[in-house]
Amino acid sequence: MPLPAPLLALSTAGDAAANLPFGLDIATLQTSVLLYLGLSSLAFVVVWVVGYLRSR
Repeated sequence: MPLPAPLLALSTAGDAAANLPFGLDIATLQTSVLLYLGLSSLAFVVVWVVGYLRSR
């Protein structure tokens, strides 16, 4: 009989903020993640457009 997977349950944002690594706070982490996702999306679009223009 397989063992049940551990459940990750957080009831508030404070629960998540208490366990962040490297002493980060939740606002800094959120800003960093959004910046990373925005820049990586922009890089994807640039690569796609350059590839499209080179194939023409």
